[in-house]
This record gives sequence, structure tokens and C-alpha cells, in this order.
Amino acid sequence: MVPGHSDSGASSMDKAKDSPPRKQLIQLIRDLRAYVTYQRSLGAEFLPGSTREITHPQLTLGEVRVELGECKRCKLHRTRRRIVFGEGSEKAQLVFVGEAPGEDEDQQGRPFVGKAGQLLTRIINAIGLSREEVYITNIVKCRPPRNRNPQRDEIGTCEPFLRKQLEVIQPKVICALGTFAAQTLLKSDERISQLRGRFHTYRGIKVMPTYHPAFLLRNPYKKREAWEDMKKIHGEHIT
Repeated sequence: MVPGHSDSGASSMDKAKDSPPRKQLIQLIRDLRAYVTYQRSLGAEFLPGSTREITHPQLTLGEVRVELGECKRCKLHRTRRRIVFGEGSEKAQLVFVGEAPGEDEDQQGRPFVGKAGQLLTRIINAIGLSREEVYITNIVKCRPPRNRNPQRDEIGTCEPFLRKQLEVIQPKVICALGTFAAQTLLKSDERISQLRGRFHTYRGIKVMPTYHPAFLLRNPYKKREAWEDMKKIHGEHIT
């Protein structure tokens, strides 16, 4: 030490460097950097709290189908014949979402081609559209054995691909056909009879739940209610 020179200034600076607030700030910055890196590794495009949706405008339906591949992510692949991805216009204003492929769909690899599909086609035509102008898909892309209801893990595995399909198409309206489609999209436990008849929202898109065509074939007296739902879709949101 230089005689007569005080080191109090240096000591003060050292204490400031080691002060608790400074240490906390440095640790906070480190934690924030680690969190941002983690979010980016998951594919996030914004930090939580932003009101902007994550979208994939660079994707096409073909690319989503390639990503799905010959999917073996859940047990349904063991009994399926074909994956039923969906079909229709990539620029559709209206998307129909059912619950799962049936036997006819499993054989052909196309959605809604059996008796229920024929009824759906007539419904689409009745509101002035064709199958080529809309898009048709299901919550799960493989037929459950013996047409049983899709299970929670199967829905959870397939739902990300449905979400990407909808992000690519960006329709004005989604028509959720039946209980499983409506409950999955709306994250609701309500019955289809309680959900139908009014618009809901899925990621900023209007959703009209209505009865599944297969249900209407078994319960033709419900066709009037389903038609009222379709008139609301046509009258308010389809141009």
C-alpha cells in the first residue's frame, strides 16, 4: 500500500460488485437467457404473455402430411389399414372436423366416404358448396378398432397435426362434427347437445359444433337442429 493512500474507494467498489442486488440481477439475466434458449428449442416464436398466435405460414398441408409420415406414435397404427389425413382445399373458408375414420375411410384413405360421408356431402351441397371447396378431416387420423371412441392418449398424439392443418388453412369457420371433435377443439366436457347451436372460438377461429352425420343417420329427427347450425354457418360466415 502507498503510504498515506486510503483503499476505502477500492473497498467500496469491491463491496458494490459483491452486493446482493447485483448478484441477483446477474442471476436473473442468466436465468432469462436459459429460459429463452429452452423456449426456442421447443419451437416457440414468442415469449409467453404475447397475444400473437404461433402460426406456421411457411408450411403447406403437404409438408404437414410428410411430417406425419407413416405414423406409429400411438397404438392405432397396429390395426389401421391407411392413415386418413384429410382432403379438400388448402384455402377453404370452412373446415369440417370429425372424430375418427370409419371402416370405409380406413380402406380408401379418405375422410367421410361411407354413408355418413354421403350425408355430409349432401349437407355441404345444401349450403352451396362442394367437397372440393371445403376441407374435411378428423381429430385422429387412424381408425380405432371396431369403431370404438378415440381414447385420450390417441387424441393427444394426433391433435398437434390437426392444429397445424388448421394453421395452414386458416379458415373462417370450423364445423365440429360430434362430441369428440367439439370437446377436443373447445377443451370442454359439455355434451354436443349443449355445445351446438352457437358459435365458440378456437385460436381465433369461429367454431360451430353440430351433430355427427353418423348420429343423424341413427336419429333423423335431429337433422332439423343440424340444419339450423349449418344455416348459421352459411348465413353469417361463409361468402
